[in-house]
Amino acid sequence: MAMTVSSLRANLYQVVDEVLKTGVPVEIVRRGRKVRIVADHPPSKLARLKKRPGLLCDPDDLLNLDWSSEWTGHDLP
Repeated sequence: MAMTVSSLRANLYQVVDEVLKTGVPVEIVRRGRKVRIVADHPPSKLARLKKRPGLLCDPDDLLNLDWSSEWTGHDLP
């Protein structure tokens, strides 16, 4: 969708809300050049986590753990 600066000025809030809602960028044409309004896609919370190598063990090691000596059965509610 392309529009002029005058059209953008008259409908700025509606245009920005539409871009945020649909994710479709809007092109503004001024003196033959184009500018785009594009919605930002922030990274997910998981993507922002810091990587901390060495804190976890190999998951396969957890599968072979024998907890039978630690469990008495009296811990149940």
